[in-house]
Amino acid sequence: MKQDKSAILLAWYDRHHRDLPWRISPAAAKDGAVPDPYHIWMSEVMLQQTTVAAVKAYFAKFISRWPTVTDLAKAPNEDVMAAWAGLGYYARARNLKKCAEAVAFKHGGTFPDTEEGLRALPGIGDYTSAAVAAIAFNRPSAVMDGNVERVISRLFAIDAPLPGSKPQMKAKVANLTPTDRPGDFAQAMMDLGATICTPRRPACALCPFNGDCLALATDDPERFPVKAAKKAKSVRLGAAFIAVDRDGRLLLRKRVDSGLLGGMTEVPTTAWTSRQDGETGVDAAPFPAAWQPAGAISHVFTHFELRLSIFRAGPIDIPSGDHGFWVPVIELDGEALPTVMKKAIVAAIPTAFPTPKG
Repeated sequence: MKQDKSAILLAWYDRHHRDLPWRISPAAAKDGAVPDPYHIWMSEVMLQQTTVAAVKAYFAKFISRWPTVTDLAKAPNEDVMAAWAGLGYYARARNLKKCAEAVAFKHGGTFPDTEEGLRALPGIGDYTSAAVAAIAFNRPSAVMDGNVERVISRLFAIDAPLPGSKPQMKAKVANLTPTDRPGDFAQAMMDLGATICTPRRPACALCPFNGDCLALATDDPERFPVKAAKKAKSVRLGAAFIAVDRDGRLLLRKRVDSGLLGGMTEVPTTAWTSRQDGETGVDAAPFPAAWQPAGAISHVFTHFELRLSIFRAGPIDIPSGDHGFWVPVIELDGEALPTVMKKAIVAAIPTAFPTPKG
């Protein structure tokens, strides 16, 4: 049964695989092409909690700017964070840089080729180590992301809710993974979940597993995977201050390297965290000025929602004291500004980030 299912899926993958910039197609593999571990690792880190559509442009930018893992390891942290800005989950960018440094300076620029060796690198956990081992090095590793969870839960009608059912699902994946072409099998499972076995309205008639799928035969595929009830996100409050000087420069500062949005650039804000509110009024401004309300924004993080009151002052004379650094508004795209900070700036300066044409 194991060989039957894997062979069926690989035959489907050979015909219907997605063309992705980091991927070696089945045809190219037959002609002798091999995956670049640097590309596979980079894409897998970027794809965590992010869509393929969003990742493609970032992947191209990173690979063009830093063609090898050693190039990335030698890059200034600020440049890496700025290039990552907008992709979210910024701890991934910090870990990307640390991992690149470890590979470049401790492993001679060569990635370890086993799950165990990869897992020992900074920022690489069970999923990424399995994915890179399978796809880059053709190790028979059980790779399970959200797409694979959906396929497996439906194929075997697994009623136990996530995340508790993950070990059971991973055991199923391990049993199905063939020793021949395990990397293609992992990518095939991901493609199947992304294109056919979708969360809503799956195209079951086109699925290579439709004759074996227990959810399709006995239940409703959309009911799977079963998930534990979500807790309501907490809401945190704060304020952000947009100060523009007489030369059209905006006041920015750098966040500490650790914690939420660590190492990124921000406008002055109050001391909100994921666990506590910050001040919300103009009295918390970084210096006296003619601050005016400029609306409010909200931003949803993984575990909480942040609501910021926005205040603007300007054009102003630069105040005395060390409040940060000043950057021309027309050059903000070059800064490592996370999405929440861009939202705050746009609330006060709607033209700060020009909309791309076309």
